[in-house]
Amino acid sequence: MSTTTPPARALAALGHDARLSIFRLLVKAGPEGLRVGEIGAHLGLPASTLAHHLSTLVEAGLVAQEKRGREVVNRADYPAMTGLVDFLTAECCAGVAPAATDTPSDAGAA
Repeated sequence: MSTTTPPARALAALGHDARLSIFRLLVKAGPEGLRVGEIGAHLGLPASTLAHHLSTLVEAGLVAQEKRGREVVNRADYPAMTGLVDFLTAECCAGVAPAATDTPSDAGAA
């Protein structure tokens, strides 16, 4: 992934239908999270595909993983999710000043 800022990485990761579905499922699951097999069963994703998508979500900072013996429990990173929503809404309805233009107005042209 070539994006560099955390918000850009997170949004890029969520920009794929499978990853968005995985993340939403983990949000629904709550802090207990879900094992990889449970996610696959809910979404009908093959293990190799699921592993790839989970890796991308972990790399983007949206999912935390915890090994429990041979199992891996996945959880939505709620502070990261809240931070992303805060980033997106930080200047909501603050207004935007007109952009400066380098070319003169065409108002007088006929």
